Amino acid sequence: MLQINDLTFTAWGRRFFDGASVVLPAGTKAGLVGRNGAGKTTLFKLILGEHEPNGGEILISNGWRVATVEQEVAASPTLLIDAVLRLDTRRQKLLDALETAPPERQAEIHADLYAIGSERAPSRAAEILSGLGFSNADLTRPVSDFSGGWRMRATLAGALLAEPDLLLLDEPTNYLDLEGALWLEARLKRYPNAALVISHDRELLNNSVNSIVHLNNGKLDFYTGGYDEFERLRAEKLRLQAAGRAKQEAEREHLQSFVDRFRAKASKARQAQSRLKRLAKLPPIPEVLDERVAPIVLPSPEKQLAPPVVRLEQASVGYGERVILRDMNLRLDVDDRIGLLGVNGAGKSTFAKLLAGALRHKDGEFWMDRRMKVGWFHQHQIEALDPQETPLDLMRRALPDASESQRRARLGHFGMTVAKAETKAIDLSGGERARLLLNMVAMEAPHLLILDEPTNHLDIDSRRALLDALNEYEGAVVIITHDRSLMELVADRLWLTADGTIRPFDGDLDDYARLVLDRAKADRKADRAASAPPEAARPALSGKDARKAAADARAAVAHLKKAVEAQEKRMASLGAEMKRIEEKLADPALSTRDMAELSAAHGKAKAELGQAEEAWMLAAEEYEAATAG
Repeated sequence: MLQINDLTFTAWGRRFFDGASVVLPAGTKAGLVGRNGAGKTTLFKLILGEHEPNGGEILISNGWRVATVEQEVAASPTLLIDAVLRLDTRRQKLLDALETAPPERQAEIHADLYAIGSERAPSRAAEILSGLGFSNADLTRPVSDFSGGWRMRATLAGALLAEPDLLLLDEPTNYLDLEGALWLEARLKRYPNAALVISHDRELLNNSVNSIVHLNNGKLDFYTGGYDEFERLRAEKLRLQAAGRAKQEAEREHLQSFVDRFRAKASKARQAQSRLKRLAKLPPIPEVLDERVAPIVLPSPEKQLAPPVVRLEQASVGYGERVILRDMNLRLDVDDRIGLLGVNGAGKSTFAKLLAGALRHKDGEFWMDRRMKVGWFHQHQIEALDPQETPLDLMRRALPDASESQRRARLGHFGMTVAKAETKAIDLSGGERARLLLNMVAMEAPHLLILDEPTNHLDIDSRRALLDALNEYEGAVVIITHDRSLMELVADRLWLTADGTIRPFDGDLDDYARLVLDRAKADRKADRAASAPPEAARPALSGKDARKAAADARAAVAHLKKAVEAQEKRMASLGAEMKRIEEKLADPALSTRDMAELSAAHGKAKAELGQAEEAWMLAAEEYEAATAG
C-alpha cells in the first residue's frame, strides 16, 4: 500500500503540496491527473525518495518494490533482449548471486528464480517488446542501433517485465504510436500489481485504470472509476461546493448584520456575542475558481480552393535512393479530415513531409494546388526551439513588418501573458511551447493543417482546446496521433500506412483497435506454437491412452471454464446493480446528499464492472488458449 499523509513540499520558490493526503491500496491502478506544472512528476520523485518532503510522510508497505521509467536504456553493444532482461533487477541480482554462491546456497537461489518465473522471462520480454513495436530481428540487435525514442520503449518494456508492486509511469504513451498505445492500454488492464500513471490520454485513463488521483492546488483527491467518471463526480463536487459556499456566505451576512445592529444594545449583547462565536466557527468553504486554459487559435482560410487540393497517382517518395512509400493513389479535398494510421517507421512522417513540401516525390504524379498554404506542426519543432529565444523573438521573426504592440497583441490572443511573452523557451513548460507553436503554424490561415503528434505535451484541458479549435477550423486536416480520443473526434476518414504504401482504411478506430490487438494475440499464439514440440516428436497414443488424455485435458481446463462463468455471473450482477442505481438517480425528488451517495455507489459498481470485464477477458483468453487445437 502507498499512503501519503499531510504531504508538504516547497521548492524553486513555489509550494507544490500543501497537506496532501491519499491512499493507494495494493492492486489499485490509478491515473494521476492535473494541469501541466501542477507537480505530478515531482510527486513521483518524492515517492522514489529523490526529493525530501518539508512535512508529512510517504509510507510504502514493507517489501514493496517500486519502479519507474526514468531514462532510456544506455546506447551500448548489449543486445536489446539482454538489456531489457537486466532491467528486471530482482531476477538479475539472483542470477549474479548464483555465479558466486556456495553449493549449499545455490538450491535456495534456484528456488527463488523458479518462484518468480525466471525461465519464462526471455519469452515474456520478447512478447512485451513485440507489443511495443520491436520486430523479432530487433531483439538481437545492439541497443546502440536504436534512437532515443526506441530506447525509451525498451526501458518501458523492462519496467513491465519486472512487474514491481508499485509501477510509476510518467506519460508512457509519449514515445509510442497509436498501435503501441493500444497495446499498452490492454497491457495495463492486465497488470497484476498497483500502478500510478501520469497521463493525459483520455482513452487510456478510461480503459486501463480503475481510479483517478487528482492533483490540484497542492491537494490530492481520490476518485473511483475512469476519467469520464472522474469528470462527472468532480463537476458534481464543485457544484455542491459552490452551492455550499453561497449558502454559507448568506448565513455569514445574516449573522454579521445582527451583530452590527445589536452589539451596542445591552438587551441584545449576549445574543450578539453568541452569533459572533458562531460566525467564527463557520468553516471556510474555498471559492470555486474557473481555471483558464490558454486558447489555441486555428483561423480558417479566407478563400477556399476548388477540390481536390492534393492528388497522388502511383506516387512514391523517399530519401536519396531509398523509397519509403510507393504506388500511392490518394485524393485530398478542401474539407477532408484524415487520420493517418500505421506503426512508427511505416512512413507517416515521410508522407507529412511530402505534403508540407519538405520532400519531393520520386515517381508517379503528385499534384498540389499552387495557391495552397500549408501549416505543419511536428513534435520535433518543440525540441528544435532555441532555448534562449522568447515567444516575442519568434513573433518578431514571423511578423517582421508588424509593430511591437501588434506582435504582443497576437501573443496575448494566444494566451501568452506579458511575462510569458518575454520568458525564454527553456523556462516555458512543454505544454506552453506546444500551444505557442500550434498557434503559430496556423497563423496565416492555411488551407491544409498537418498535425504530427500535436498532443505529446498537452494536458487534457489543452487537448480539449485543440479539439474545439479543430472543430471550428474549416480547412483540410491530416492528423497523426497516438491520442485515440482526439483521432476519433477529428478524423472522418482513415488512411493506413503499411507495407510500403498508404491506402484508405475500411473501418473506424474500433475496427483498427481490434485489428491491432488480434494481430498481437496471433503473434503470441504463433510464438507458443513455435516453442511447442513438432508433431513427429510426440509419441503415438493408444485408444485408451487417448481417451484418458482427453479426460485429463478437460479436467485441466475445468477451472478455467468455471472462472469464465463466474466472471460472467459477476458482470450480470454488477450490470443489474448499476441499472437499479440509475433508476434511483432518475428520481427528481432525490436529495443532494442521496444523489452524491448514489453517484459514488454507481462509480464503485462501474469500476468493479470494469475489473470483472478485464478478469473475464483474461479468463476467456486463457481458456481459449488452453483448448485451442
